[in-house]
Amino acid sequence: MNTLQVGQGELIGWHDPDEHRAWVATHKSRALEDKRTTIRQAVAQYIPDGAIIACGGFGHIRVSMAAVYEIIRQRKRNLVFCGKTAVHDSDVLIAAGCVDRIEVAYAFGHELRGLSPASRRAVEGGRCQVVGEISNAGYQWRFLAAAMGLPFIPARVMLGTDTLAQSSARVVEDPFSNKPICLLPACYPDVVLMHVHRCDRYGNAQIDGIVIEDFELARAARRLIVTTEEIVGEDVIREQPWRTLIPYYLVDAVVEAPFGAHPTLMPGRYYFDEAHIGQWLHLSKTDDGVAEYFERYVYGVDDFEGYLDLIGGQEQLDYLRQVEHLEAPLRAPWLEEKK
Repeated sequence: MNTLQVGQGELIGWHDPDEHRAWVATHKSRALEDKRTTIRQAVAQYIPDGAIIACGGFGHIRVSMAAVYEIIRQRKRNLVFCGKTAVHDSDVLIAAGCVDRIEVAYAFGHELRGLSPASRRAVEGGRCQVVGEISNAGYQWRFLAAAMGLPFIPARVMLGTDTLAQSSARVVEDPFSNKPICLLPACYPDVVLMHVHRCDRYGNAQIDGIVIEDFELARAARRLIVTTEEIVGEDVIREQPWRTLIPYYLVDAVVEAPFGAHPTLMPGRYYFDEAHIGQWLHLSKTDDGVAEYFERYVYGVDDFEGYLDLIGGQEQLDYLRQVEHLEAPLRAPWLEEKK
C-alpha cells in the first residue's frame, strides 16, 4: 500500500495478532475454573507496574471503581491508561501518581460537572504525558480490530483532522478506490477492569442496559478482571444465555463488589453520587486537597467496604438506589442550581 500519512502518536498496546493468539493459548485456560478472589489479590496478581490498562463502562457509568481505588491503595506506578473515554477513573489514577501516560479520546473533564483539576495539573506539570489523541469511534475500533484478531481496521474516521495527526493511525491509498483510507492499529490492553451486574464463579458475565464498548474490550484484553454487583449460580446465567456478554474463558478474576461502581452510576441499580463526585472536584483543586481525599477514602481504609462506610454507608447507598428509580427530572436537582 502507498502510505500517505503517519500519525505522530505513540503506538501503545499493539501486538502481532498471531503473537497475541499464542500468548492467550499459553496463559489462559478454557477449563471451567472457580475464579472468585478478592480485589486486593486480583490487582496484586494481574496488574504489574508499567501495565497498559483500560476500563469498561463509559464516563461516570458502570466503572469498576472498586478496582481503581485498590490500584491506588497498592500504589501501582508507571501505568498507561487507554480507552475511548476516561473521567473519574483516569482522574483519580493520574492524581494518585499511578498513571503517567495516557491516550484516550476524552479525558481531563468530568463531563457537564466541569474540568478535572488534578489530572490537568499533572499533564501541565509534566507528571503525566499525553502520548496520543484519537476519536471515540477510533478507540472502539482499535479494540474491535484486536477482538477480531486483525493488525488494524480501516475507517474514514479522523481523515483530514489534527486528531489523526496526533494519533498512531496511518493513512494509505485504498487499493480498490485509490482514495485515502485511515488504518487504525489494534490495541490489546495488558489488563482490563470491568464492572457488571451479575457474574457466575467461572466468569460468565451479564450487563443490563447499553454495553458501550465492553464487548470488544473484553475480547481485546490480555487479562480481564471482572467486579460484579453479585455472584450468581450457573443456573441463573443459563436461564438467559443470550444475555451473557462476556464468556468465562475471557475472564481471569471474578470479584463480588456490591456498589463497586460508586460514585459512578450502575444502570438499574443505583445513581451517581453527585455529592461525592462534587467533593472530589472541590478537593482536587489543590495537591493538598488530593492528598486529603486519598488519605481519607483510600489509604485510610482497608478495603472498598471501608470506603463505602465513609461515604455514608447503607443509608447513602439506599438513597442512591432509590434515586435511580425516580423520574429523570427529579434525579439531578444540582443541575437547576448551576443555571
